[in-house]
Amino acid sequence: MAVRSGGAAARLLVTGFGPFPGAPVNPTARLAEVLRARPPEWALAGEGAFRAEVLDVDYAAIGPRLSRIGAEFAPDIAIHFGLAAECRGFRLERVARNSHAGARPDINGALPAATAICAGPATLASRLPLGAIAAALEAAGLPVEWSDDAGGYLCNMTMTLSLARACEGFAPAVSGFVHVPLTREAGGTALAEADLLAGARIIIDSCLAHWPA
Repeated sequence: MAVRSGGAAARLLVTGFGPFPGAPVNPTARLAEVLRARPPEWALAGEGAFRAEVLDVDYAAIGPRLSRIGAEFAPDIAIHFGLAAECRGFRLERVARNSHAGARPDINGALPAATAICAGPATLASRLPLGAIAAALEAAGLPVEWSDDAGGYLCNMTMTLSLARACEGFAPAVSGFVHVPLTREAGGTALAEADLLAGARIIIDSCLAHWPA
């Protein structure tokens, strides 16, 4: 597939999360680690830049971590993955809510006040090409779900900060969030780890095919 459009090469970031209370194994951490070890062929060929990071489930750390990634990498596209144990496939999040309402304790037991996450509108729409992503996943036989509520946890917070460009130096033109279930290897039933990796690569390719937005 072509990574370049109009002579511009995309800088693409994938993030996953580490474990959190109630989820000692987070498949999105493994996803990010595998992608870091085996980056897409276009990145290896120098046709764009790729980075994969595992974020801590820590309210205080997310903003500074995204700012550091922005300073070091300056992604054009940011695809954030997180765990939702109850979902049955790739859950495409359409909307982030700029609120900590319904928050749960993070890995340090911290719980933010039910205030706005950052300056900006009450809701922010995903900038990922969700229709194209859904079609590509379904064509590959992978399950897709849709959601208008990214939850009240670090997933929604990260999606909000990314879309609002609220972290200094972190300003992807295209960003959004995808929830995934526990893999079979981690005790789930919906997806094998190989399916999760294949789906993530499809999502990456779909975003690149629509770059620049």
